[in-house]
Amino acid sequence: CAYTDYTGWQHKQFIGSGEFTLEFGDYRVAITTPDTFIVSASGELLNQQDVLNRDQQDRLGIARSSHRPVFIVTPEEALENEKKEATGEKTWIFEARNVRDFAWAASPKFIWDAMGVSVPGGGQTMAMSFYPNEGEPLWSRYSTHAVAHTIEVYSRMSIPYPYPVAISVNGPIGGMEYPMICFNGPRPEKDGTYSERTKYGLIGVVIHEVGHNWFPMIINSDERQWTWMDEGLNTFVQFIAEQLWEEKYPSRRGEARNIVGFTTSTHQVPIMTNSEQLLQFGSNAYAKPATALNILRESILGRELFDFAFREYSQRWAFKRPEPADLFRTLEDASGIDLDWFWRGWFYSTDHCDLAVDRVVRFHLDTGNPDVEKPLQKAERDSDPEWISRKNNEGLTIRTERYPELLDFYNSFDEMDVTEEDRRGYERFISRLEDGDAELINRTWNFTVVQMRNFGGLMMPIPLTVTYESGETEDFRLHAEVWRQDPRVVSKLLVTREPITRVEIDAHMEIGDADRTNNVFPPEIDEQRIRIRPERDRSNPMQKDRDERMRIEANLAAGKLGKDIASRMKGIGSQPVPAAARILGDVDPYTLIDPWGQNFAVFDSVDDDECARIVSSGPDGKPGSEDDISWQVLKDGSVDEIVIQDED
Repeated sequence: CAYTDYTGWQHKQFIGSGEFTLEFGDYRVAITTPDTFIVSASGELLNQQDVLNRDQQDRLGIARSSHRPVFIVTPEEALENEKKEATGEKTWIFEARNVRDFAWAASPKFIWDAMGVSVPGGGQTMAMSFYPNEGEPLWSRYSTHAVAHTIEVYSRMSIPYPYPVAISVNGPIGGMEYPMICFNGPRPEKDGTYSERTKYGLIGVVIHEVGHNWFPMIINSDERQWTWMDEGLNTFVQFIAEQLWEEKYPSRRGEARNIVGFTTSTHQVPIMTNSEQLLQFGSNAYAKPATALNILRESILGRELFDFAFREYSQRWAFKRPEPADLFRTLEDASGIDLDWFWRGWFYSTDHCDLAVDRVVRFHLDTGNPDVEKPLQKAERDSDPEWISRKNNEGLTIRTERYPELLDFYNSFDEMDVTEEDRRGYERFISRLEDGDAELINRTWNFTVVQMRNFGGLMMPIPLTVTYESGETEDFRLHAEVWRQDPRVVSKLLVTREPITRVEIDAHMEIGDADRTNNVFPPEIDEQRIRIRPERDRSNPMQKDRDERMRIEANLAAGKLGKDIASRMKGIGSQPVPAAARILGDVDPYTLIDPWGQNFAVFDSVDDDECARIVSSGPDGKPGSEDDISWQVLKDGSVDEIVIQDED
């Protein structure tokens, strides 16, 4: 176990969640196996001439300078190794320097491919993969490329990769990391096909596990105490690498909007919680720290400043033991930005981000000119809706109609009418203004105050997008410091040349806002979709097992009936259309009963290769329902079930 100056010996028991805390050392390891085995391990192979044949040694030499994977052990050689009996032993010798652990894998089934990688800011290394033929065609296409891609991206984001090899092995586990070697599980189906999820699952897990060479194998954090310091930082750089793999790569973790479900949940604890006490382990230790660092990079510091600070952290703490405060302090020190509010909100609390546009007020500059202002005020007054009482009084006789003498000056006076005194007052006002002030009054500036409310409690910068009357948009960014005086409500004055018609918070979905329905002013109708689904199958497992057995019996019964029909049709002639119906009279009536006790339906076929079709109503006994089973009877007597694909 490790010894540090701040905790002494790290003797916290391993109980499953908190992983390892280890010291660095140099390893020279000899592994003896049957001579059919191929061995992979942490470190550089020192005796390739003793364990590889001449062709394999030549291929390894070619691979060192190749920009694409080269087979060292080919798929054909792997199959041959798997089949033949061992006749002796081989000893593979590996050397690994300045590593905190050592791991190895051996199998006669291994295919081995490799390629050289130029390390950004460093020298040359080798990316390798070891996998059986069961991993094909997925592994030879993607694994070693993913290893090489990881080396390139992480070396730019952190420190140059310092080791001679980086290896991905297909193993019986989702993913597990060790210095220079990792084990990854995804494989294609037995028929060689694979789903999109499996493809990106392999690429993603290789990037993640190879990325652990930096966090924590080089930047040697205490995994037993803080899972997030390696998993969270690694997942963050993994997201960057995935997005540089291909356009619109479907990353599972890293995007701000993907963390909303977790941050709004009640069953959670802060990131700064010991590994064994975490709730929702993956979201807390992987996804939330990665998302926080993405927001810090994209929306607070900017890429250039953040990347400089993150590299500085990696360089300062390479082959040392950083604690959380070392990360926080280094990013602040290197960027020159006070981020206490950010660490407190994202790492020490369970607050979430939910900002809302509470109110928008548009102010018009009063020019003081009565010929301009009074008509506007009059129009505003006259546009007010009529009070319900006055509306309901329409048609009633009022007193001044009966006694006109009660009407006087004020009944015809309108305070909004412009008078000569108003104009003289405006001229006196203009004459008292200093030079330039009168010109400012006549400018058509627009003043808009946007009031925003923080419902989630998390202090965040406010990305504002405004839409003008012309349809053009403009982005504004308010720093998180705007919340200092009041952490609940803040107002911002926007001075624009054109009237603002719409205001939106987080239009680019960058801060993980939990409720986007309150982000827009004026409010919009929340568009949702509902879907009609068929009634759920409520059968219990015993019923499903019974129906499956009876389905097998139905296949056998339909096969027997179909062969009987086909054999009898051979003597009918070349006109098969009416034949099926005529033949049924000669068929044993017991063969017309399906396992559920219902009659099979038999139809003529117009297909050139078919002579009939057989249909069973299935378990529910209702013709035309989704559990019907159909078979086609071919002229050669074979009977095949017709599989109906569900439509999406």
